[in-house]
Amino acid sequence: MERTESMLAQTRPPGVADADPGSVLLPGHDVPLGRYTTVRRLLPQRPRRMVGAWCFVDHFGPDDVAQRPGMEVPPHPHTGLQTVTWLLDGEIIHRDSLGSVQAIRPGQLNVMTSGQGIAHSERSPAVHPPVMHGVQLWVALPDPARAGAAAFAHHADLPRWRDGELDVTLLVGELAGERSPAVVHTPLMGAQLELGGTAPTTLPLRPDFEYALLAMSGSAEAAGVGFEPGALLYLG
Repeated sequence: MERTESMLAQTRPPGVADADPGSVLLPGHDVPLGRYTTVRRLLPQRPRRMVGAWCFVDHFGPDDVAQRPGMEVPPHPHTGLQTVTWLLDGEIIHRDSLGSVQAIRPGQLNVMTSGQGIAHSERSPAVHPPVMHGVQLWVALPDPARAGAAAFAHHADLPRWRDGELDVTLLVGELAGERSPAVVHTPLMGAQLELGGTAPTTLPLRPDFEYALLAMSGSAEAAGVGFEPGALLYLG
C-alpha cells in the first residue's frame, strides 16, 4: 500500500450497542461538485451513515488537471459541520465569509468550523499543478460547537514519524502519544499512513473507538479484508 487515510472517530454515542458489527467494505459513488469537480463519496451510506462523528468522506482524484481548471467549487454555506481538507497533489485556494484567503498544498491541513454558519469556496489558482488528489472529511459538531462561532485554521506543520516501514502523519486528534495542533470538538482522530513495503504493520488503537480505512492509492489488507481506492473499510 502506498498511501491510505485512516479515520478514527469518537466513542459510540449513548444508546448504541457495544456489539462490534465486524468489518464492512463500503464502495463509494461519484458526486459532482460544481462544473469541473467530481468526488468519490464514501460516507454516508445506507449500511453505515457515520463513523463516530465523521459524517462525510469525499475522496477526489488523482485527476489530470493540466489543461483544466482543477478544483472549482463556488461559494456555498455550511452550518453545524467541520471540514478537514488534506491534499496529496495539487493546490486549492480557500476563501470564506470570515475573510480567510488561504492556499493549501500537499502536506498541509485546512480545518473549517462552520458553527452557526459560514460560506466558503474552494478553487485551484489559475496556474496550478497538473494533478489534483486529496480528501475532505466532514465532522458533525456537538451542540455547543454547533451554536458557536465559525472559525478557520491552516496547519502547515503536523506531527510526522516513522515506525519501521510505516510513515505516519497525524492530521487531527491523538495517536501513539502524538497530538495534532488542529482543534476539534469531539474525541476523534485522522491520520495518513504510508507503507514503504509489504511487511505487516500494527498501530496502537483504542478499543472504545470506531475505525475506518480509506485507500487513496495502492492496495492494502486490514482485518483480513483487502481494499483498494474507491472503497472505505469500516473496522467497527
